[in-house]
Amino acid sequence: MSTENETGVGVIGLGIIGSRIATTLKEKGRDVNTWNRSPGQDQNALESPLEVARTSTHIQIFVRDGEALLQVIETMKPGLSEKHIIINHATVSPQHTEEANAKIQSSGAAFLDCPFTGSRDAAASGLLNYYVGGDQNVLERVRPLLELSSNSITYLGQVGAATVLKIATNMISATTVAILAEALSVCKTGEVDLDKMSEAMKVNACASGLSNMKLPTMLDGNYEPHFSLKNMLKDANFGLSIAENAGIDLPVLRSATKTMMDQMKEGNENEDYSVIYKNFTD
Repeated sequence: MSTENETGVGVIGLGIIGSRIATTLKEKGRDVNTWNRSPGQDQNALESPLEVARTSTHIQIFVRDGEALLQVIETMKPGLSEKHIIINHATVSPQHTEEANAKIQSSGAAFLDCPFTGSRDAAASGLLNYYVGGDQNVLERVRPLLELSSNSITYLGQVGAATVLKIATNMISATTVAILAEALSVCKTGEVDLDKMSEAMKVNACASGLSNMKLPTMLDGNYEPHFSLKNMLKDANFGLSIAENAGIDLPVLRSATKTMMDQMKEGNENEDYSVIYKNFTD
């Protein structure tokens, strides 16, 4: 079995982000042991998460949802020991985060709640921004690994805090793109040259890194996924659930969620979440 001082690392989940992180780690000299639910993403992938646990003590997980996370952990458990650190990068519910932590802790291994911000291109460049919840001493043990694929690492404290922060930031992203789509529709109705929107926003305080990134592709009708609609809707629903449990009403997020659901019904769940602009163009 690998030790903490060796170069081997496990990557589970080879989607848009995980596949690029695996490539980044290989390019930076790490031996990467992978597994993906759907075969074919990596011809050298191992047969199961258990095999990854048997070959790597530090394992980064990039699965889609909480059920997949718990299934992976359950499969790995026979191969886990106190040497292992399991790093969950999937944005899942706070409840699934706590359950995953409990399962890992019961095996003697350590767990970090480690969602990220940054999409496909950031992952390809090794420039994700990690939010981390868990034991800070555990974080320090894997910091050199995380630094290989990140631009920043923000420590939040206990397990679960990073998940909540990630959900909160995605709430802002979801509602920003939703109002951007609405603004474009108003401009079109008012016979404004839509290409002027980009020019106008360069000198307007409402502009942001997100709007600067999404506006050109929305105007071009290019919805190649950097962050899919289904995943943004998932995270928005997590935000609504947290708020509901706390007795908080989130009318802006609820409106954005409805906008996303309209495009889900059109079968665009795998497009970039900016595809909600189609609500006004089709």
